[in-house]
Amino acid sequence: MSEKLHHTLSEDIQALLIGSLNVALSVQVFKYANLQTGGTAGLAFLGHYLSHLPFGWIFFVINLPFYLFAWKAMGWPFTLKTFSAVALLSLYSELLPHWISFGHLNPWFAGILGGLLAGNGILILARHKASLGGVGVLALYLQETRGWRAGKLQMGADVLILLSAASILDPIRMAISILGAVTLNLVIAVNHRPGRYIGM
Repeated sequence: MSEKLHHTLSEDIQALLIGSLNVALSVQVFKYANLQTGGTAGLAFLGHYLSHLPFGWIFFVINLPFYLFAWKAMGWPFTLKTFSAVALLSLYSELLPHWISFGHLNPWFAGILGGLLAGNGILILARHKASLGGVGVLALYLQETRGWRAGKLQMGADVLILLSAASILDPIRMAISILGAVTLNLVIAVNHRPGRYIGM
């Protein structure tokens, strides 16, 4: 049996920086195309669309109640990494509009690209024992303790969150948002399987 390889501190730091940046880029793609996504990011999008408050601040505040559960269920290293990832995503989300803009972005491609970027970022974080809080904490905990697939759990929660946006998105944007959520969760479901990746 292969020996588990533990990540170094520098490897964890680069994973937090890069994983959060991937998800932040997906946030910019979704915002530009006026799309919705799932998880606590989806809840933050709802708050942003309805109140026009900054997405990054809403996302950071929504995640605050989940840290106590994360600490009790997954331990302080996971909680600290998750807090760092959430803080980085919140910061990136406010800085990226000053660093990048889109001249043209097909909305259907935006849904797929956003889903791929977010799925890849979440996968990087998960492999370094971190998440973006909220539903992700619960999904990873149930995968670790019960063997339930995180991608399927996340997909179920995402459907409920996406449906809550039906009143503010037109049917086409809604369909594209669902496509983005399915793309995101397929990346996680296919690539994040218990025992397949042995880095710690």
